[in-house]
Amino acid sequence: MSVSAPPTARRPVLMSARIWFALLIFAGFAALPLIAVVTDDPFLLLIGTRILAYAIAAMALDLILGYGAMVSFGHAAYLGFGAYAVAILNSYGVTDLTLHITFAVAISALFATITGAISLRTRGVYFIMITLAFGQMAYFFFVSLSAYGGDDGTPLATRSTLFGSAALEDDRVMFYVALALLIALFIVATRIVGSRFGRVLIGTRENPVRMEAIGLSPFRYQLTAFVISGCMTSVAGVILANQAEFVSPAFMSWHRSGELIVMVVLGGIGNLTGAIGGAVVALLLEDWLAVLTEHWRLLFGVFLILMVLYSPHGITGALERFTRGRK
Repeated sequence: MSVSAPPTARRPVLMSARIWFALLIFAGFAALPLIAVVTDDPFLLLIGTRILAYAIAAMALDLILGYGAMVSFGHAAYLGFGAYAVAILNSYGVTDLTLHITFAVAISALFATITGAISLRTRGVYFIMITLAFGQMAYFFFVSLSAYGGDDGTPLATRSTLFGSAALEDDRVMFYVALALLIALFIVATRIVGSRFGRVLIGTRENPVRMEAIGLSPFRYQLTAFVISGCMTSVAGVILANQAEFVSPAFMSWHRSGELIVMVVLGGIGNLTGAIGGAVVALLLEDWLAVLTEHWRLLFGVFLILMVLYSPHGITGALERFTRGRK
């Protein structure tokens, strides 16, 4: 699947604009706890933490979908690895957040290396289907784990600890830790995209034959990006588990993978800031439309179709056009 990219001459300007959009989003997130206090609505923090987790997952998926043209339909598996890393280590009395993230990243790296090495032997719809198959294998593996509730999932006895303290039991601390992780991973992803590695990955997306002709191996670069993306997504799973204080195989179903792709498309493919914005808009629309009608998915589908038809580069693409128009 080919993914269009902005012309090279405009890319530095676009990157600068996208960084500013990202800073505005982060500033809005940072103000959310204050808004929750003013409105006396602590539930906003739980919603905000959930959005932050999905923003990380959508951004991680966009790293391979938007910049590497790898449409993974099993990416939610890494959400599950992150969530179950918390549950499994908690059951053995290991509650440190750093160890939870390390364990989640290690499992995800191993799974992504093996499955990516196989999946990247295919192209197009075959790649989509084989990643879906691997994702479902992981899903049914955790369904079979009766020790952790099987299909019903299992509650967490406690949230992860932070440097030995139970600070994450405070929803505000949990929110700001999630925000800090999002910002840190955004910086990492931005540096990756702007590096030589990122340029080769984009070149591989545009013309893999040409990359091979100049002596570069598309497979190695794509596999590395695939592993990095899976590891980043697992961090989102750790956040989700702590936010919900519950872990279930539903975290890694193919429906969840589809939702992540929708977030990326909605925000703008090949745009890390767009992936974050897409996660924000998608989850807020889900909550707001669900209040209006039980058939909210129909309205959401209409909105997504209109967005794809009239703004192929997503929400951030529309904002960039608006900004250029004003200038």
